[in-house]
Amino acid sequence: MKVSVIGTGYVGLVTGTCLAETGNDVVCVDIDELKVKRMQDGEVPIYEPHLDVLFERNINAGRLTFTTSLQEGLAHGEIVFLALPTPEDEDGSADLKYVLGVADEIGKLITDYRVIVDKSTVPVGTSDKVRDAIAKNAKCDFDVVSNPEFLREGFAVDDFLKPERIVVGSSSPRATELMEKLYKPFVRSGNPVIIMDERSAELTKYAANSFLATKITFMNEIANFCELVGADVDKVRIGMGTDSRIGKRFLFPGIGYGGSCFPKDVKALHKSGKDSGYDFQILESVIDVNQKQKTALIPKILKYFGDDLSGKRIGIWGLAFKPETDDIREAPALYIIDELLAAGAEVTAFDPEAMENVKRKVGDAISFAPGMYGAVEDMDALVICTEWSVFRNPNYEMVKELMKAPVVFDGRNLYDVGEMKERGFHYESIGRA
Repeated sequence: MKVSVIGTGYVGLVTGTCLAETGNDVVCVDIDELKVKRMQDGEVPIYEPHLDVLFERNINAGRLTFTTSLQEGLAHGEIVFLALPTPEDEDGSADLKYVLGVADEIGKLITDYRVIVDKSTVPVGTSDKVRDAIAKNAKCDFDVVSNPEFLREGFAVDDFLKPERIVVGSSSPRATELMEKLYKPFVRSGNPVIIMDERSAELTKYAANSFLATKITFMNEIANFCELVGADVDKVRIGMGTDSRIGKRFLFPGIGYGGSCFPKDVKALHKSGKDSGYDFQILESVIDVNQKQKTALIPKILKYFGDDLSGKRIGIWGLAFKPETDDIREAPALYIIDELLAAGAEVTAFDPEAMENVKRKVGDAISFAPGMYGAVEDMDALVICTEWSVFRNPNYEMVKELMKAPVVFDGRNLYDVGEMKERGFHYESIGRA
């Protein structure tokens, strides 16, 4: 099938590349000329495991091409995905200017029937707005479909190729048939393609992300309470997670969630509720607790150093909001760095993938180490912000020798408390004695 993808961020590029992998002829469109040139030259502009292999293979096979021309993209694809940014507006709502701006242009440019697919995470009712924007100028038939993505950064390729489910919001039998045909290769093992109305599909994405964010936030509150009463959150987590009604996933406490989805989507659903006269009290608490949780290590650090961080040298392991990505959007590490700098500390950081993105954001406000051990050399303390696998089994003796003092504040509970004590570290984590 001929497919076009408008927008080549995380969602758009993974969508286009994975659809090409199953034999479709895909054209990806982006207004960034430099980015398009890099992709045409075979360079993947984002870090996502396994994407580079599929990217190169499908470019070489001629199934994946890139252009800055929206007209070229619309002329090519019978199915056109909109994978455009929906950034958080000042009031917490999703800003639809990019989606609706492209929709307005689509109406002027399409000459034959097209299925326009909202792949971006958008508020309930956006499909109606996109349909109206296209209809103002369209002189041919078209349909608008909602097809939310459920991709986890760091696992996006696997999630797309082997989805647990595919949600399609469509009120058009013609569009539904095309979408089912497109996705048939991805659900051969029997995982469902769930067909529903557009508004329900739009809400499904927000509801799913907000529920997971709530689950994480609840465990962070349990962890904070554990510290007050002397309980061990790891034991509580295991006791809870073996209940099949609760499940094991998203129960790991830490320094809050970040990224491009959970923070933005929770706020957007909360704002949508307000706009419709409904008060999502749970989501209001989730937003508040998560914001505080991002800096939950700071009081521990200040207490250890007698509330004086002036001239203290602090190492940071991990800058991305989660492992296996270079995404630093709403990353807890950035909030911790701001607090440390404001308290007079000097910061040196290391991350396997995200350092360039942080350099562009903070400049020379902090130092960057070429390797993980460079971020502990001559440091007064180490703060762990991201649970990259490379940090899980460090050379403990080397860390002790390099640091001024063996002091670790672990925001991701990577190590055993008793073992760290035996090794001679002052070790503090989240929700454990």
